[in-house]
Amino acid sequence: MNRPKELEKGISDIVGVFTDPIIVHRSGWMDMVPDWVKQQITLERLIMNIKSLRGEEPTGTDAEALAYLIPASFEAPMGHDWTEIYLYLGTKVCEAGGKGPMPDDIRRDTLNDDQMRDLNRLKAWIYRKRRDVRLDRERAARRQEKEEERARREEKEEEAASLQQKFDLGLDKNL
Repeated sequence: MNRPKELEKGISDIVGVFTDPIIVHRSGWMDMVPDWVKQQITLERLIMNIKSLRGEEPTGTDAEALAYLIPASFEAPMGHDWTEIYLYLGTKVCEAGGKGPMPDDIRRDTLNDDQMRDLNRLKAWIYRKRRDVRLDRERAARRQEKEEERARREEKEEEAASLQQKFDLGLDKNL
């Protein structure tokens, strides 16, 4: 493996913990994600980053999945499985975020295999989406940097050509 590339990826991943967008279901309810869930996302991303450094496959977090589902839950009724997933995530994220225990009537501590597979697929999709946004931003920044460097180089070349022209014309006496 190329060590500088690994280091660059590691730095990008740690920066992504704080700067990657929060992927939410697109609806008029996108602003309904509570601030404490957003803070929990950052914490869980840090934990996931550490796990991925230890060899675990990176994925979206429970808080990110909950943030995605919150606007979806306001948009339209969810089916049974997604309601169970939503309550399961709510239980885990609320308790991890210090919001106290979930009431027994809505508390979900487990999911069946199909529901867990759906949740894992959602979390993988969320991770890919936020990573793609970060990579697109990094590519755009590199392109911008190259453009600025090219513009500076052209400016210096024009300045040098102008000085050469003044020299050739004998106008360089005051230079």
